[in-house]
Amino acid sequence: MVADGGQESIAPALETTSALFERIRLGDEQARHRLFARILPVLRRWAHGRLPLHARGLADTDDLVQVTLSRALRRMDAFDPRGEGAFLAYLRRILLNSVREELRRSRAKPSSASPDGIERTDPAPSPVEQMVARETLGRYEAALAMLPEDVQHAVILRIEFDYGYEQIAEALGRPSSNAARMTVSRALLKLAEAMHEQR
Repeated sequence: MVADGGQESIAPALETTSALFERIRLGDEQARHRLFARILPVLRRWAHGRLPLHARGLADTDDLVQVTLSRALRRMDAFDPRGEGAFLAYLRRILLNSVREELRRSRAKPSSASPDGIERTDPAPSPVEQMVARETLGRYEAALAMLPEDVQHAVILRIEFDYGYEQIAEALGRPSSNAARMTVSRALLKLAEAMHEQR
């Protein structure tokens, strides 16, 4: 694609996250908006899956995602962009902290009684289900933290952000989707071994 001045420009869809970072650091607001638009749906899906049912309103999820992106974009100068995988892992950490803050806040709020006085069944998991889920999630998080950073990124992109192998190849700088598939397979094997050690 050629711009009016005769200089070549990269089509927005083809810009790498690293290229967008560079342009943002130079003050390009359009690059900031493109990065925001690219990451927003991915983060929204991830946040929706992490919040418990009672806190999964669209507004709640969007608020958390907006807070996360705002915090991340304010700290852009401090972040070392080593690719989309590193950036999503960074956003994940900020979003996890936001989710934890929101859960603490929701536990502190008194539950409101039903206006018609009818007892409602709580759709949330039972205490046993919650305990098992917390234990498994705890082992997953601990095992993930033990892995090298590039392995963490592969796991996070595939498992948590539901990236396809072509997207993972682009995000991690792998030459092909088959190379990304191999990277993910090895990463998941290392994760399973680390989780087994957590038992």
